[in-house]
Amino acid sequence: MKLIRIFFTAACLLSQHLYAQEGYKMQPIAIQSRWAKEVSPTNALKEYPRPQMVRSSWTNLNGLWDYAITAKDASTPSAFQGQLLVPYPIESALSGVKKMLLPTQNLWYKRTVNVSSKAAERTLLHFGAVDWQATVFVNGKEVGSHTGGYTEFSFDITDALKAGDNELMVKVYDPSDQGIGPHGKQVLNPQNIYYTPTSGIWQTVWMETVPAASITGLTINPDVDKSVVNITVNSATSSPVELTVEGKTIKGMANKIISVPVKNLKLWSPASPYLYDFTAKLGKDVVKSYFGMRKISVAKDSKGVERIMLNNQPYYNLGTLDQGFWPDGLYTAPTDEALAFDIKAIKAMGFNTIRKHIKVEPARWYYHADKLGMLVWQDMVNPNQGLPEGSKQAFEKQGAEMLQQLHNSPSITTWVLFNEKWGQYDQERLTSWIKQMDPTRIVNGHSGENLYVNDQLRSPSPNAYVNADMTDVHSYPQPMNAIKLEGKAQVCGEFGGIGVFIPDHQWSTDAAWGYVQEKPADLKLKYAGMNKKLEELQKEGMSGSIYTQPFDVETEQNGLMTYDREIVKIPFTELRKIHAALNPVMGTIPEVTATDADLTDPAILYKNAQDEFAAGKTDIGFVKKLIMMASQNGDQAGKVKFTEEYFKALKTPLPEDDMRTVARISQSTKDQGFKFMQDNADAFKKVLGDRMYTILMMNMIFKGDMEPMMKAKASWDEIGNAVMKYGAPGEEMYLRAKTVTFYNEQKWTEFVPAATTYLEKFGAGISEQEKLAFQGAINEHK
Repeated sequence: MKLIRIFFTAACLLSQHLYAQEGYKMQPIAIQSRWAKEVSPTNALKEYPRPQMVRSSWTNLNGLWDYAITAKDASTPSAFQGQLLVPYPIESALSGVKKMLLPTQNLWYKRTVNVSSKAAERTLLHFGAVDWQATVFVNGKEVGSHTGGYTEFSFDITDALKAGDNELMVKVYDPSDQGIGPHGKQVLNPQNIYYTPTSGIWQTVWMETVPAASITGLTINPDVDKSVVNITVNSATSSPVELTVEGKTIKGMANKIISVPVKNLKLWSPASPYLYDFTAKLGKDVVKSYFGMRKISVAKDSKGVERIMLNNQPYYNLGTLDQGFWPDGLYTAPTDEALAFDIKAIKAMGFNTIRKHIKVEPARWYYHADKLGMLVWQDMVNPNQGLPEGSKQAFEKQGAEMLQQLHNSPSITTWVLFNEKWGQYDQERLTSWIKQMDPTRIVNGHSGENLYVNDQLRSPSPNAYVNADMTDVHSYPQPMNAIKLEGKAQVCGEFGGIGVFIPDHQWSTDAAWGYVQEKPADLKLKYAGMNKKLEELQKEGMSGSIYTQPFDVETEQNGLMTYDREIVKIPFTELRKIHAALNPVMGTIPEVTATDADLTDPAILYKNAQDEFAAGKTDIGFVKKLIMMASQNGDQAGKVKFTEEYFKALKTPLPEDDMRTVARISQSTKDQGFKFMQDNADAFKKVLGDRMYTILMMNMIFKGDMEPMMKAKASWDEIGNAVMKYGAPGEEMYLRAKTVTFYNEQKWTEFVPAATTYLEKFGAGISEQEKLAFQGAINEHK
């Protein structure tokens, strides 16, 4: 039996408190970006969503849809529970709902659309992405389904339509990290380097009308060495087609390569991102598109060192690790301007490369990268790390869809197969598969297969980088060079992770994760020193490096900007100076605005705030800030003092924000918040949800009562007697602790009865992965 390490603390699987909504209102969050206030039901991501295949006739279906959450095995809901703003995921504040979707539930969407189509026309319904499994109905008829949370899909819904109003309904199932599908860094229990999940529709939904014979896609392959671009117009019919490039029309046939000469070649690069516009015509169907003349390769430089080459010249890939999360929209940027801002800000910092980390962005993100000039290393979204049955097939299916979907973007130069052994399997075969699917780009078969933290190798990897075009090492915090292998470039796929928290711009004031912590005033010197090291490594043969990271993400506060994109921790001009040696030709720098960080020592800011408190500033908002500052300055006595002051000031009924604060700062049964939550259970359950409330109570019971007794070697009967006074949360935590302890210690005689009782009484509240592990151990040892 394969053992997995299971922890005492309960997983954060939220149950839902359902309520009717009146109109749209963004839900409250700790911080939000400047673009959130611009979002409304009438302008939710209104831009044309597919920039490399543009038609004039289309209908944007973003906006308010009815929604319902049901049990996974329930039938179509007869009533809906409110409205949700598409395309923002249901867990996000911008959706207007902000609820977790559980692996035991389905999410339903419904809206009405008016359709009037002509004979010999077809109506296509497009989804940019739906996480994870979507089944689509039109007027009660199933028109198709799609599995995979990161790739686009479409259905021809013509035969299900009627004149006038039509009902669209979408059923979504998303088990997040508890399922078999790729889920990236979104998990049901977010913490440290894992974040809040995204479920359901999270990219634009839209319709378009096309002729019966139409273009289904374009395949574009520039050939810089021959000064031609090879374009295939894809269609279900073998019809004549016309391409018009720079005023010249070339004729050919659908599904056949058409080679178009490109005279007076203008190469695409980050410094000069020139794009050629063209149109493709098949019968009555006309689409607009573009391409960039760009070549990426690995070859020897003048000194015989293998380098990454851009347009046949050595080009240092100076990059940063962009994860694409937003405080207000999670996976979905609030607006198209916000989507472009991230690339503009990274370019304004002086980088020329983005490693798009474990996420596939909407098509417009790649359009902005193409237009602004930014190399992109595109990660595959890793399979479920436990590799449950079906996960490999799901990974390869979505990977193939991603490779096809993103093929035409000139900014994408590198495919990244695996990251730090997360779900790694069949690396040799899969690396070759990617190169066969797309021989026009280079492949990083495994970013960080060798991972060093503080110069210590986490685990050895024989035969690393097999069939890849580069060797790649992760090294935190200081960069280092990857091993030298013949025919491969060397890169540092991740380094840095310098944690710097900025008060009033934090997702959570209770955590500021980073590989190393620095004060704002010390960040520039530390970061500049790392880049000097990169310059040395470049001379020794390194071709690229990826800094972690451009923006804070939730509790991970190691970005060069804050999560709300308001504060830049090192001024843009200073960053460009630091980067100039490795990226000397930056091209046009986009205009971006952000406030430079206050470099005052946090200890001084804390002292000033304490002085204000002593002088009589005691409003509850200020006291909450003092709790955070005390915690982050390591003043435990001050944290206790200000927490006591906070609770003195609380008056029931509590506002929702204060309930969330109480829940966040209460860690143990010994904290004042525990009794407050006990005495106001119904109110807290209404805000947090029943299951979240129970989990928080369980974890406080474990921390305050059980853990000290377990360390003191108390018997399980003694522990049980001590915690049963807390009711159901106490009993569940007691049974969980027994089950986990016996499982991890492999005491199977004691484990079987404890786990059997735990699953019978509380199995509905634990993850499928744990359930399977516990039940498997019971079956094996009973």
